[in-house]
Formats: sequence, structure tokens, C-alpha cells
Amino acid sequence: MDSGDEPEGSNNNQHQRKQYHRHTPHQIQQLEAMFKECPHPDENQRAALARELDLEPQQIKFWFQNRRTQMKAQHERASNSFLRMENDKIRCENVTMREALKNVICPNCVGQPVTDYFDAQKLRMENTQLKEELDRMSSITSKYLGRPFTQAPAVLPTSVPSLDLSVGGGLGGGPSLDLELLSGCSSGMLPPVTKMERPMMVDLAARAMDELIRLAQAGRQLWVKGVPGDAPETLNVAAYDSLFTAPGGAFRPPDISVEGSRDSGLVFMSAVALVDVFMDTNKWTEFFPGIVSKAHTGDVLMSGLCGRSESLIMMYEELHVVTPVVPTREFSFLRYCKQIEQGLWAVADVSPDGLRDVPYGTPPRSRRLPSGCLIADMSNGYSKVTWVEHMEIEQTLPISALYRNLVLSGAAFGAHRWLAALQRACERVASLAMLGAPHHDLAGAGVTPEGQRSTMKLSQQMVGLFCASLSSSPLQRWVLLPGTTDVSIRVAAQRSAEPGQPNGVVLTAATSIWLPVPANHAFAFLRDESARSQWDILAHANQVQEVLRIPNGSNPDNCVSVLRGTMTDANQDGMLILQESCTDASGSSLVVYSPIDLLTANVVMSGEDASGIPLLPSGFAILPDARPGSGAGAPSSSSGGPLGTISPGCVVAVAFQILVSSLPSSRVDAESMATVTGLIGTTVQQIKAALNCAGP
Repeated sequence: MDSGDEPEGSNNNQHQRKQYHRHTPHQIQQLEAMFKECPHPDENQRAALARELDLEPQQIKFWFQNRRTQMKAQHERASNSFLRMENDKIRCENVTMREALKNVICPNCVGQPVTDYFDAQKLRMENTQLKEELDRMSSITSKYLGRPFTQAPAVLPTSVPSLDLSVGGGLGGGPSLDLELLSGCSSGMLPPVTKMERPMMVDLAARAMDELIRLAQAGRQLWVKGVPGDAPETLNVAAYDSLFTAPGGAFRPPDISVEGSRDSGLVFMSAVALVDVFMDTNKWTEFFPGIVSKAHTGDVLMSGLCGRSESLIMMYEELHVVTPVVPTREFSFLRYCKQIEQGLWAVADVSPDGLRDVPYGTPPRSRRLPSGCLIADMSNGYSKVTWVEHMEIEQTLPISALYRNLVLSGAAFGAHRWLAALQRACERVASLAMLGAPHHDLAGAGVTPEGQRSTMKLSQQMVGLFCASLSSSPLQRWVLLPGTTDVSIRVAAQRSAEPGQPNGVVLTAATSIWLPVPANHAFAFLRDESARSQWDILAHANQVQEVLRIPNGSNPDNCVSVLRGTMTDANQDGMLILQESCTDASGSSLVVYSPIDLLTANVVMSGEDASGIPLLPSGFAILPDARPGSGAGAPSSSSGGPLGTISPGCVVAVAFQILVSSLPSSRVDAESMATVTGLIGTTVQQIKAALNCAGP
């Protein structure tokens, strides 16, 4: 093909695609009228309608497909809303009945409430009624899904009315929090892949693999370098559409944005071990707690050799930024692993939305386009990873102004952040495997490598709980407290159900603030034990001493520490602080800590299994603000910058957790609310004062 003809043809294709998007009101009216009469027109009907409306048959086909998906989504939401209303009605009736029975007294029992007779029979009736209601709603929903319905999608309304947190009256007419909605919830239940769908999905995964390899190896015709000093590359969407999309096939509504980025680097882990991480959703979540809030395997389409080469799974994933004010991204996608040649592996992801006429994800039109990783084994224990991120996103929920630049620029979920997090996680794994000389514990005896490993595993559990507690998933109901302090505080309460959490009701309070200092400066200040007394009100202005330090990476600031106050009250001298500090090349940092008693600390450092130890993690999640001109992501100077540039800043999420009660049936009281509100407000003020940050 003559290379000189390509730009002209490419421009013509782009001009045609722009025209294909703009249907006239007359065309839309005619399409809607046809849809009411025949939602599934055949090829002849589509051709006739295309001639009548001066459109291409393929445009007609795509319009009807999108319209059917939209209708099914509307019907599904209506069914889910009706089901929730029915369940809420039954729940209210149950609560009313319980309260009434508490006040009913039997004359022959001298003050004993009449409950024994009702309890067993009432529970049976409730169970029968709920099962009948679920069966009826399942039957209705299955008509719209077109397949047997297994479980209603656990999607809560995005607009939640204010709820009263002060049950029993402490904060007066404030909002309330219904804990019944926060226990035992799960999302992302995937319908099983049918026999008819399986060959189509295998073919889709193979095509996605081919496209991933081309994207990973492509040059400047597809990828655009950023400003000098920025490693990641961004995708040229117009060039991608012209190369990978059939003429007239790139129909993208204006409310859909494309995020495409590529980055490469060395990772301290073998290619085979990395493939195991990618194909195991438990390891996948452990490696990326700051990006992946939850993940699970929906179906295994091909098991492959040792679960690696030629493996194909259907995977669900929820991505988040560690803050309540950025909406999560949910995807269902195929993950295909293949060994290309000796020492070279590829893992490709792609959403099967076009094959399954079921709205996946939230928002429903967000999906993964062919993307993934090329992993090349090196001879020195390292692997070279080329990471490609490519997705279409429909932003339907508001994003806090503090994080808007970070998210809309693509940096929040881009290839550079994924690769940096992978490099840090692999260094942590290597440090765990190569623990050496004993340290000294509180009593002066040596902490064995087994004790260090146990401490690092407990700390990893702590970090995972902290990141998950700040998810903005629809199942995590956050309530904004009105007018409590000069910062916007959100709270959420839940009955603890995860391993490592204390039994009972846990209250989480969080806020996000902007600081006019680079992210690495904020991280250095918050992780420094000598500066802790400046912001930690629980330290009572006393110095904190590091009694154990376990490095977990090449960066000396990445470590697990055990801290103790040098001067404490008699009632507090048995408490320590377990803390993990970690940062990566993207500027993303975490400082997470939890109180731990002396007896438990010695048990852990002796090498005992720490998985069952309950923790209440608090801490900070730090990210560059990614403002244009701020130099976020690049090395920052100690003060200011050239004229015309914006001083680098960062966004810090601050969170505290307290145990309200060890009884799962307890409700949040005013004292607990006042405690976390005071902790948040005072901590933020002291951090700003210590860093000389004026203003709110």
C-alpha cells in the first residue's frame, strides 16, 4: 500500500465516523417507531430502514443493539428497585413486630414478655414469605435477562438519603445509618458462561491477545510521549481507531471517554511467578490493595498447562482510589494467558460486552478494550514488563475536585501506576523471602526470621483492611456529616465480617485534604516516628520510639515498624503501634498503622500465625494531585519552581477506625461519632500546622 495514501484515507474515515454519530431528530424518531414495532429487525428490514434514513445498515444494527441493552438495563433497575422496596417493607414490619412483642406482658408469667410462642413460628413465616418473594422477582428478572436468574445484582441506589447515626438520640436530628444494609453484602456475581458463548469468547480472547501484542510493540504511530521526564505513553485514539476498527465501526458516544496508556520496566520476579499472580485473583488483590478493592474468578473456560499457558478465565474486578469520594470502576472481562515463546508470556484482558447482551459493570457502558501485559524473563531474576491499559469509561457519578485531575488525566488507573505498584509489591515479596539477621525485640531477645515474616504478613493484612475500608463501592454506604469541622468528614459503619477484623460494629471516618507540598514530602513527614508527636493526638505530645524495623524494599522508607511511646500512662504502657510505610515510583504512598498490645506483639514476633489477630487500621493514602503544570509524577524540587509553573501538591486521605461495640446488634452512638470526628479534625489541623499549610 502506498504510504502517501494513508493520511488521506485515514482523514476520510475519521470524517465519516464523526458524521455517523450525529443522528437527526427525524432519524431518531423513525428508529424509535421501528423499535416499538420490532425490536429485533432482520437484515432486510435493517437495509430498508437504512435506505429510508440515509444510514449504513451497520449503523442501524448497532443502534438497535444499544437500544435493546438500554431497555434491558432499565427493566432490570426497575425490578431491583421493586425488590428492594419489598424487602425494606418486610424488614420494617419485622422491626415493628419485635418492638410490639417487647411490650406485651403475659398475666400468668408475672412480667415475662410473651415471645416464646411467637419466635419459632414467626421465623418460619418470614423465611417462607421471603423465599416466595425472591422466587417471584427472580422469575420476572429472568425474562429481561434472557437466561435463568441466579442472584439479583446487589446494586444499591447511587443516591442515598441521609441517615441517622445517633440512634438513641445524641446528635439530634442528624442523619442515621442502617447497619442492616452493610453486612453480608457482595457484588459482581457473574452469570455462568453457556456452551453457546464459550467458542465465541475463546475467539474474542485470541483476537484480544493478537491486538495486545501489536499495541505493546507498536511505535510512535500509536503512542505519544508525555512531557520530558514523564515515562508513560498515552494512546493516539484516532490512530488506534483507523488501524484496529473496521470502517464505520468506531461508534463512540460523546459521554464515553477512552483511557489508553503504556509503560514498561523491570520487575524483581520471574515471569512464571508473575503469571501466577495475574491468574490468581487472591494474589491479584494482595498485590494491588491500593487499586483493586475486590476481585474473583467467575468461570474457568480453559485451565491451560499448570493454570498458565492457554488459560482463560472470566474475571470480575472492582478498581478504586483509596478514598470515599472517587467512584469505583467495575469490570467483568476475559483474562487470557499464553506463552508466546521461551521466556516470553502475554496476559490479555478484554470485556465480552459485545458477545453477551447483558449490561456488565458500573457504569454499564464502561469496558476493558484489548489490553494487558507482555512479560519477558530476564537472566538475573528480573522480568521486563510492558503494561498496556486501554478502557472505555462512562463517568456518571461525580468525582471530588481534589481527585478530578488525577482521574480524568488517566493517571489514577493508568499503566504507570499499575507498573509502579507491581514493582513495589514484588520488592516486598523478595524482602519477605530473604529476611536475614535477627533484630531485637522489646525484651532484648532476637526476633527470628520467622518472627519477621509473621510481622510482615500481619502488616500486609492490616494494609489490605485499611484500603478496603475506604472503598467507595455502592455497597459501602458513606454518609457526609453536616457542619462538624472545617473539613468534610464521611462515615460508614459495618458489622465486621472479614478475617482480621474485631467482632462487632466498626465505625470508619475519613476525609481528604489538599496539601501544597510534594507527595514525597508529605509521606516523609507522616512516616517519620520523630515527627509523630506533632500530629498524633494519641501520642499525648510524647516522642515515639521505633523498637523494630523490617525493610521491605530497595527504598529505605518502605518498611514495617513497631513503635512505642517513650512516655506513657500506666494504663497505656502495654500498647504498641504496628505501622507499614510504602511508596512507589508513581508517587502513590501509604502510611497505615494499628494499635497492638504487647502480648500480641511478642506472639507475632515469635513466629506464630498472625492471620487471626484482630486489627483496627487507620492511616493516610497520599497521591500527587496531577494538576497540569505541577510536575506531578516527576522529581520535585525542594521549594517552588520556575516562573509560570504550579507548585507541586498532593491529596491525602485521612481515615480512622474505632470499634463501637463487640455486639453485632449494637448501633452507632453519639460518643463514637464525637470520638472519630474529633480525631479527624484535630489530626488535619496539626498536620497543616506542622507543614506550615495555611487555610482549610
